[in-house]
Amino acid sequence: MRVLVVDDERNIRHTLRVCLEGLGCEVREAATPEAALAALAQGPADLAFVDLRLGNASGLELLPRLLAESPALDVILITAYATFDTAVEAVKRGARDYLPKPFTPAQIRHVLERAKAQRELTSHLGDLEGQLAQAVPEATLETASPAMHAAIGFIQRAATSDASVLLRGESGTGKGVLARALHSMSARRKRPFVTINCPTLSEQLLASELFGHARGAFTGAVKDQPGRVEQAEGGTLFLDEVAEMSPALQAQLLRFLQEKQFERLGEGRTRKADVRVVAATHRDLEKDVAEGRFREDLMYRLNVLEVKLPSLRERPEDLLPLARRFIAFFAKAAQRPAPELSPATEAMLRAYPWPGNVRELRNALERALIVGASGVVEPQAFPERIASAVGPGVTLGGPHTLEAVEREHTLRVMASVPTLDEAARLLGIDASTLWRKRKKYEAET
Repeated sequence: MRVLVVDDERNIRHTLRVCLEGLGCEVREAATPEAALAALAQGPADLAFVDLRLGNASGLELLPRLLAESPALDVILITAYATFDTAVEAVKRGARDYLPKPFTPAQIRHVLERAKAQRELTSHLGDLEGQLAQAVPEATLETASPAMHAAIGFIQRAATSDASVLLRGESGTGKGVLARALHSMSARRKRPFVTINCPTLSEQLLASELFGHARGAFTGAVKDQPGRVEQAEGGTLFLDEVAEMSPALQAQLLRFLQEKQFERLGEGRTRKADVRVVAATHRDLEKDVAEGRFREDLMYRLNVLEVKLPSLRERPEDLLPLARRFIAFFAKAAQRPAPELSPATEAMLRAYPWPGNVRELRNALERALIVGASGVVEPQAFPERIASAVGPGVTLGGPHTLEAVEREHTLRVMASVPTLDEAARLLGIDASTLWRKRKKYEAET
């Protein structure tokens, strides 16, 4: 590795050089911030040890300047004045870690090994992302959005621990993609990544799916069946839309998070599992806690580390690149040349609010490729609710029939949630009624 040592004490620089060169590193030294920046200008570095106090200058202030010059640089702050506040501030400014003085050769070796492992992990993640993009086009961490960059950066740091993670954001923002990325960056990446979608199952079936069941536990339980917790042993369990769990099941999940113990449904034997839990929700958990729908202690157990994903509306710089990626993906799958997006289509995509976020965008582009026959995708290839985004559209109080307003509202609600049952609940109608309305709207488009 190429290492830059920035310290105003000659003895410290010499000690680090001898130790690092003994570990096979190429080392450059700098005594001042200016010399450090000049050293980076001569050639890139992989790792930098930066002293907190550089004479009259501050290593903390140098940190962002180094990262601006070399964004991929891993910075380790070294200091004789290590405090919790210093460590937090260093991480906020972009440091990978900090090392208190006096340090030993063993500590330097440990830091170097961690830095190498992190770089190998980043490389592995890039390879994995490329593979995923061939099968799932939204499974990419490429983004021009500062908010999305912040979420991904937090996930990278969270991957180094085994703490529970709560992913929050609207439906369709990519919480599942980020959960899989977190698993792929963690030390558990060679073990299973197991997903369970909480809203799709009844309370009994969800309990069985999660913890398993014994033979005879309920009608149809003809044999012992392990649950997803056991299947995820050593790996990661992703609970999608965890807020939809019943209170009784919330209590069982809380116990598992606290003790790593559980029982299969209908069985008295207590079992253990080494599983990291990542949960996701689009709901306002604090409101659900206040209204008694979600356990407060479970919320705190789940959100040891919390990540908020921005909606597609909050990352407009990613909209058109995502749209082009989807078009290219579906065109390749159909073995046809990828069409262009017309200027009118681009304007329409930017004008539409995308309540269903990336998921809705993906579905809309897949439909457009099928419906459109030319080498250019025009607005007519999209559903009316999207195509009308650049026109007057359906607005409350406008010159529209009640049927048109109901249709627009119903379509937007369905696009914003993952299941038909959830949409029916929000609309206050039976799922069967909503199913018939959806069939009618599809026939009209």
